[in-house]
Amino acid sequence: MTSGWLATGVQWDDGRATLRAVCGAREHVRALTPGARISWRLHGPRRCVGAWLGGAIGHRACPHHATVESTGPGAQCQACQSADHGLRIARDQVLDDGRPYRLYLAWFGAGLLKVGLTGAHRGTNRLAEQAALAYTFLAGGPLPAVRRAELTVSGAGIARERLPVRTKVKHWWELPAAPAAERELAAARTRALELLGGHPLDLYPDHPVLDHRPLFELTTGAPPAYREVTALTEGAVLGGELRAPIGRHLFVDTPAHPHPLLLDTRRLAGWTLAAGGDAPCEGLHLADHRRPAPAGDQQALF
Repeated sequence: MTSGWLATGVQWDDGRATLRAVCGAREHVRALTPGARISWRLHGPRRCVGAWLGGAIGHRACPHHATVESTGPGAQCQACQSADHGLRIARDQVLDDGRPYRLYLAWFGAGLLKVGLTGAHRGTNRLAEQAALAYTFLAGGPLPAVRRAELTVSGAGIARERLPVRTKVKHWWELPAAPAAERELAAARTRALELLGGHPLDLYPDHPVLDHRPLFELTTGAPPAYREVTALTEGAVLGGELRAPIGRHLFVDTPAHPHPLLLDTRRLAGWTLAAGGDAPCEGLHLADHRRPAPAGDQQALF
């Protein structure tokens, strides 16, 4: 990254994760591939990343050049949050934007099913960005019909509309074999489609269950121990070798730490990035996490 680039976030496109940054009207895209080396020094103040306005307008930089809270995951000022098209849809402030949408079921671990919607033009990218470990599509149609179907499925208790990030990450240690995810999703899909039979939608009864775990390199679960980056500060340096991105999360192997670091890249958004060179990691607030001992493990008692 060149000095002056403001990180705006991580996006997925056809199975490929990239970090986006802007400098004025220019955009820089950095592929986040396993084995790639990074070295980023953060410069502040942390600024609002602007809003996605949708359609032909696309991304708009923050007109107020607002600063945002430095340690939280969010990087939008209140005005840009209010204007952001995706957030307005999530808050039911957009009744219909004329685009086709698809309804999905996503699996994040045993018993963790989420129902949601995504623009048809986005393909599976929203599922990858949410770190869905397996998923299937249920139906397609205009936004009002898909939103009503989402509420129907969640209201029946088949799947939740929202899952906290912390809950998703915690279950990376507890992943069953792939057939268990497929069975759970298939059973939930059958129940959901029975409820949606009278809705004005195109139903997808034969859509396959697809597995993202090989893409995320999570087939055997998360590392047994890691250090989570809980906050970033002015002048912080993050460097090391990337593991496969998992949604918007990055595991980074660093020479100074015996266990990888885990970064929610939403914390990176809004900082200006420059090359960190050979500087060691610094300015990172870290929390240690270890895989819980199995129930009944006698060694854990002594």
